[in-house]
Amino acid sequence: MAVAVVFLLVGVLGFVPGLTSDLDRITFAGPDSGAHLLGVFHVSVLHNLVHLLFGVVGFAMARSAATARAFLLGGGLIYLVLWLYGLIVDKASAANFVPVNDADDWLHLGLGLGMVALALALKGNPAARSA
Repeated sequence: MAVAVVFLLVGVLGFVPGLTSDLDRITFAGPDSGAHLLGVFHVSVLHNLVHLLFGVVGFAMARSAATARAFLLGGGLIYLVLWLYGLIVDKASAANFVPVNDADDWLHLGLGLGMVALALALKGNPAARSA
């Protein structure tokens, strides 16, 4: 549930002036969005909506240990794919529709590895097993 709350928070903060610089330059999607969360992470409306969606899904899946593990493992794998995507996509091209920058790429790697590690740690934790 804590991971879901973080995703919800990041999704909301991506729309908050002051925490997101150049919010007046945000676009729905694509590399032309000029907004940056904390002045570092490239964001767009779509990018923020993806974070909000991850948070909602994570919150819903936190109801049992089995579904929480599935969220962490599946979400972690998605973020690892997004990290690879960010490494190979031309950041200035229309293919960078999310959009991502180098800071996002490394954050996605950390999120992916962290979520997979949490899923694996919960699997071995008898207290986290579903009835």
